[in-house]
Amino acid sequence: MSKTPINNEELDDWLSTPTDGLRESMRSVFGDVIVLGAAGKMGPTLARMVRRALPDSQQVIAVSRFSNDAAKAELEQHGVRTIRCDLLNRDEVTALPDAPNVIFMAGHKFGTGDRPDLTWMMNAVVPANVGERYKDSRIVMFSTGCVYPLVDVNSGGSVETDVLGPPGEYANSCVARERIFSYYAREFGTPVLLFRLNYAVDLRYGVLHDVATKVLNRQPIDVAMGHVNVIWQGDANARALQCLAHAESPAAAMNVTGRELVSVRELAMRFGELFGVSPEITGAEADTAWLSNASKSFDHFGDVSVSLDEMIQATAGWLQQGGASLGKPTHFETRDGKF
Repeated sequence: MSKTPINNEELDDWLSTPTDGLRESMRSVFGDVIVLGAAGKMGPTLARMVRRALPDSQQVIAVSRFSNDAAKAELEQHGVRTIRCDLLNRDEVTALPDAPNVIFMAGHKFGTGDRPDLTWMMNAVVPANVGERYKDSRIVMFSTGCVYPLVDVNSGGSVETDVLGPPGEYANSCVARERIFSYYAREFGTPVLLFRLNYAVDLRYGVLHDVATKVLNRQPIDVAMGHVNVIWQGDANARALQCLAHAESPAAAMNVTGRELVSVRELAMRFGELFGVSPEITGAEADTAWLSNASKSFDHFGDVSVSLDEMIQATAGWLQQGGASLGKPTHFETRDGKF
């Protein structure tokens, strides 16, 4: 897109536009696609993207509790079948329709400190329910770069073969989620891809949105977590769907993010220039950060469609025109894993 979207409708259209690579890969995907946990930050545009990439003869089914009726109705308007389901309820999961292709997006992150029990239920019990129900399907399971330990900022980032060893209860529950799906892959031959994403960017949320909002509002920016990786949400969604063709038994893993090592300090300064504001920087950069090396995904899928510079420009333009925010900070500054 050559200019900043002027409203949510234009933005969601951009986020759900299939890439050329996705259209090509979907030719080898047969049968329906079911998206579990489809009402989160990324689910609605992913469901719309796969709907746009598949022929009408293949159903796209979005599953969620759908506490927001408007989100459910909007998906249906775009040709996506919706089903209300509590994935913690094993009977409801058992009643879900068969589908040879599963995108698993359910999980719980924020509020871990207050409800660690719920975090473990969502990130460990739900995968067991889904793994049992869809053990005969192909599954792409959304995971996170937080399953890795913090690494030296000059290391190039964690790679898929690194030993997992994250700090904090949330990240460890994400390791549990991976282990449970890996169990079904090994025991039942279920093709599984562990999709380790780090961090997706939408103009309404994400690391760029968080930093830009603080600069614009003249709030201090803590640079202790001094470096991050980011990727446009549309590219992340496209790569997740393309990963259906790369699911394996035993389970495969793939890091998905941008190529660049992004300095939070330099990001703040860049937004300061665009806004005509002098950013207030606090703290000092640590030698380590949560960083992923996504070379494997670039080898498989090629370059991203939206560059870091384009994301920065669009984020600045969105905020300057009063664009909406989801009000869901990433808490990327967190170093102890307590979200």
